[in-house]
Amino acid sequence: MKKWGRRIRAAIGMGLIWGAAWFGAGLLLARVPGFYSDLPFALLFAPLGFVAGIIFSGTLMVIGGRRGFDRMSISRFAGLGAVSGLLLSGTFVVGAALRGGALWGEFLVFGPPLAMASAVCAAGSLAVARRADRRELPGDSGHPAEVEITEDEKRELIGRGD
Repeated sequence: MKKWGRRIRAAIGMGLIWGAAWFGAGLLLARVPGFYSDLPFALLFAPLGFVAGIIFSGTLMVIGGRRGFDRMSISRFAGLGAVSGLLLSGTFVVGAALRGGALWGEFLVFGPPLAMASAVCAAGSLAVARRADRRELPGDSGHPAEVEITEDEKRELIGRGD
């Protein structure tokens, strides 16, 4: 249960970070002349970013597995982000189906922008995570050569006795 609680907190954290990023994008879009909305763009984009971040976290848990950030490429991360944006656009398609509207029209309007925004956020998330990982230098003096190898790492190097 402890593991799932940590995963849920991580997904909510990812959603909050993406929501903040999309809020900022909405603020920038509001400054562009010619774009108008009944609801301010920042307030419109923030919940979409939150949901896209949670969908991305779920997609990453399912597809990414236990692979570390250092083993994933930015293009793979961006691809998973694009998938989460397309899944989010699926909610608009379902809404159109319930209204009796055009399914492909909703998907073509919302799919590409949500996929692109999610891909950018995913790539940015990986870049920030890698940067944070590099800043944490192990060892007492901060030098990586002075790090002791753990028992799990020893088993990994030996091959787990298979």
